[in-house]
Amino acid sequence: MKRLVALATALGFAAALPAAAQTKWDLPSAYPASNFHTENLQQFANDVEKGSGGKLKIQLHPNASLFKAPEIKRAVQGGQAQIGEILLVNFENEDPLYGIDGIPFLATSYAESQKLYKASKKALEERLAKQGMMLLYTVPWPPQGIYSKKPLASGADMKGLKWRAYSPATAKIAELVGAQPMTVQAAEVSQALATGVIDSYMSSGATGYDSKTYEHVKNWYDTQAWLPKNAIIVNKKAFEALERPTQAALLKAAAAAETRGWKSSQDKNGWYLDQLRAKGMNIAKPSEELAADLRKVGNFLLAEWLRKAGDDGRKVIDAYRAM
Repeated sequence: MKRLVALATALGFAAALPAAAQTKWDLPSAYPASNFHTENLQQFANDVEKGSGGKLKIQLHPNASLFKAPEIKRAVQGGQAQIGEILLVNFENEDPLYGIDGIPFLATSYAESQKLYKASKKALEERLAKQGMMLLYTVPWPPQGIYSKKPLASGADMKGLKWRAYSPATAKIAELVGAQPMTVQAAEVSQALATGVIDSYMSSGATGYDSKTYEHVKNWYDTQAWLPKNAIIVNKKAFEALERPTQAALLKAAAAAETRGWKSSQDKNGWYLDQLRAKGMNIAKPSEELAADLRKVGNFLLAEWLRKAGDDGRKVIDAYRAM
């Protein structure tokens, strides 16, 4: 009888080992489960669990269900979440470098965006390290355009627009063109349009499709102004607490997610625009006058960014332009 009890105890302890050995992380995201960023995140989480032999499980929390977009970086930094997805340009007020890919017309294609990422990656990693975090990977949004209820022929037509501002740069654009900046997060765009809080904003075809902007707005101008990046960041202490093989599995899955995410963004860009057209939206190139007015805004914001970023920022811009 004693032997049976001892054997049962031993078997029970062994059965409990896998559960005890598994580490669970929370990954908050601000975007819907159907968004290509979120789908990529879920694949990343699946790859991590498989690659680590089940030792690290990452629970994805989409659509700002755990933390709102502006709260995610602080949550990861403070250890409330071990890993998270942030839109870098949201945090330009903390450090100008976070806003580099939100400067209008600095990098307007996927190739240029990739060069800008390479030029700024080391500095970005250093900033995050000082705050106790690591950069795992980034994925860009498709090129940004302007959604507007009323037709826009020039910058002057933007005066008085109720403009969604999701970053310091988009708020500054509103100020420069005479629009009214309204802080609205991605998960709140549909409601803000429906209630008249906003009647315009600058974003990609992905956001317009996800938020069903086509139900309220019929014009989208393909300005291809910039390609802001989402970054997957991890709390450094949480990473260092992992066993070496689990760390390796996480980094391997991150590298695959970055490659897959950049390709997915580019592939889906045209698909999103096709869907908006099918929903009755007018997809148009900006007029020469509107494009020229927006480039003036871009030149002003670049000069302002360089002033704030100082020598570190200038080195990154110089390295980008030298590529």
